[in-house]
Amino acid sequence: MTINLPETGARLKQAILPTLAARIVGVPSYARTGAPGVVHLGLGAFHRAHQALVFDTLLQRGDGRWGVFGVAMRSTTLADSLQAQDGLYAVQVASSDGSQWQVSGALWQTAVAAREPARVTQAIAAPSTRWLTLTVTEKGYGLELGHLIAQGLAARHAAGLPGLTIASCDNLVGNGRQLQSLCVAAARQLSPALAHWVAGHCAFPNSMVDRIVPAATPQRLAAAREALGVADDAALGTEAFWEWVIERRFADASDAAVLASTGVTVVDDVAPFEDAKLRLLNGSHTAMACMGAVAGWPVIGDCITQPAVRSFIHGLMTQEVGPQLDRPDWPAYRDALLARFANPALQHSVHQIATDSSQKIPQRWPPSVLGALRAGLPVDRLAFAAAAWMRYVRGSDERGQAYAMNDPMAGELQALALAHAGDAAASVQALGRLTAIWGEILPKDERWLALATRSLDDIQRLGVLGALEQFQAGLDGK
Repeated sequence: MTINLPETGARLKQAILPTLAARIVGVPSYARTGAPGVVHLGLGAFHRAHQALVFDTLLQRGDGRWGVFGVAMRSTTLADSLQAQDGLYAVQVASSDGSQWQVSGALWQTAVAAREPARVTQAIAAPSTRWLTLTVTEKGYGLELGHLIAQGLAARHAAGLPGLTIASCDNLVGNGRQLQSLCVAAARQLSPALAHWVAGHCAFPNSMVDRIVPAATPQRLAAAREALGVADDAALGTEAFWEWVIERRFADASDAAVLASTGVTVVDDVAPFEDAKLRLLNGSHTAMACMGAVAGWPVIGDCITQPAVRSFIHGLMTQEVGPQLDRPDWPAYRDALLARFANPALQHSVHQIATDSSQKIPQRWPPSVLGALRAGLPVDRLAFAAAAWMRYVRGSDERGQAYAMNDPMAGELQALALAHAGDAAASVQALGRLTAIWGEILPKDERWLALATRSLDDIQRLGVLGALEQFQAGLDGK
């Protein structure tokens, strides 16, 4: 078969989709000219490789209500790149069976909230809009976000339009309830009547989303150019596994069956799935990210292929975290995670995962530590993970190479770590008693602090790998 390639220097655009259909697995075959039915806040890689692909599936089936108005909160570069590509971007989906490329067409329009807030407000208030979804990270749920949403809902209410399904897809416990509280409070500042309408007419389902989506790299963009025959500045890579569990709470009840038809899990209670993901996937990810950054293992695949790390993570999930969970299939989920972590195609940077660790750890580790202590389970591996984080925030690896920490508490944490560098006990007293990270109970638990101190001392003396090997030897000797 002869394929007519676009000219050199061409970019991914709507006009070349017929050419791409002969080169890769999937391209959008539906009309992309209607009014979007979904407004999404947080136009990062995760949404585009997860929910947007679910919406793309529905659009391919002929349900035109799921086109997306994608909003970057601050980054103009990404939004402008996507606009220049007619909202199109390619996703490389990799598994043990190989990889394949597909182009998503679910993104129909883009905007930047910081640059054009009125457009965002108008999109939320548009008659075609049915859903508002969010991936703004854990630290994004503040007054600015609540005000932006409330402005859009106020315009919608004033126009006499129905309420929306407003779904957080961020790693927050009870994310739907937290978002509802934020939006109702922001609406109340505008008017009590608006707050009453938001509470009564908008649905805020809890949800859990799970898919590993590394940040784009030059290598990924080069691979996209080779596969597509054109440049794609927004190309992504991800794994074949994905899971979206959402509470049966929608402004339009019929959406439950529609989403379920694509593989979304619609349940009455998301908590068991949410808890398992936060503690098993996210908790293990953060542990490996801190160990990898200190040891000089740049990606998660380099971490989990170390036998000592794999044994440690398996034990963390099996002995300390898993037995506390209500998700009935958690052992199978654990096994799938170990295989996913080892996927060589993902190249998931440890420094990307360690970003905002002071915001993430409170949900990922303390609940597991406290639960294990109550249940009489061991917490030695969780203490080792905490110690690895305390060594990580020093800001340099075992070879003395400095690295940047992207964290709202980076300055404070690094100052504490450096002030006590080399003194494990003093470091744990300074970093292990921070209630903003560990809560009110753990900083007072002397047994927990002693375990973290012993592990940090081992890491400082032996390095991460040596400390892990000694840790495992101690378990084998019991």
